[in-house]
Amino acid sequence: QVGFDKVAVKVQYPGVANSIDSDLNNLQSLLVMSKLLPRGMYLDNSIRVARRELHWECDYQREADAMTKFGTLLADDPVFVVPRLVSDLSSKMVLTAEFMDGAHLKHAEGYSQEIRDYIGTHIMRLCLQELFDFEFMQTDPNWANFLYNEHTGKIALLDFGASRSFDKSFLDKYLCVLKAAMDGDREACRHWSKELGFLTGYEADVMTQAHVDSVLEIGKPFRATGIYDFGNQDVSSNVRSAIPVMLRHRLTPPPEETYSLHRKLSGAFLLCIKLRARVPCQDLFKGITSKYTFSDGAQLVY
Repeated sequence: QVGFDKVAVKVQYPGVANSIDSDLNNLQSLLVMSKLLPRGMYLDNSIRVARRELHWECDYQREADAMTKFGTLLADDPVFVVPRLVSDLSSKMVLTAEFMDGAHLKHAEGYSQEIRDYIGTHIMRLCLQELFDFEFMQTDPNWANFLYNEHTGKIALLDFGASRSFDKSFLDKYLCVLKAAMDGDREACRHWSKELGFLTGYEADVMTQAHVDSVLEIGKPFRATGIYDFGNQDVSSNVRSAIPVMLRHRLTPPPEETYSLHRKLSGAFLLCIKLRARVPCQDLFKGITSKYTFSDGAQLVY
């Protein structure tokens, strides 16, 4: 009746959802008393975001809705497939869906260069589409949430508990930041970072420089014309080198949306690095963002 004969069933252990708040409160107290974390970590914000997202992850009805939404959004996609929900056998604590065949991408290093390029290219495409086409993103970058089927060439998506939407005003400004990074425009990076809330305008020069440097590094794959070789990159190490400065001199916490968004983007970058994938990042960026319509009706023209 449902069109498939094998299902996967996820059952939540009783009491998990109810323990989230107390567990996080205990963790926060321990970290505050230990004084292990620098001020720039803004622990209160991190805990608040984690609390919200963990409650999302434990709401299987919310996840079922997100799975159904992604199934609709990707219904005609040539590469990505989404399990079909068995709603009659699902509830707030039980999720039943179509069983998907394939190998976790954490095992994909052994594939040929052609397949690794294929996987990396479409993972990057999906991230950009989620942001600037769907405006709805599955933000958990766990590589086990993607299954590659060698026989069909399809990539199955799993685990939609961390899915979320973004306000249009946030996406408008975030796209301006990425566009400035792609263009290598330091002043535009600084301006739009302030507009978005990464900076206050009162930071020490060393902080502003470190932030802009890290943004430009993230934009490096999109700045490269043609194919960007993630097997020969220094983005991750360059961004890491700026973190200590930002932790010491940051005056405001990052926008809350970026906690989950950057987790997903960094996961996509790290997967491409692990696969040593060669990806046409600039072409993907321009092709997807040129169709994005800003709140004022404007569009990017390349």
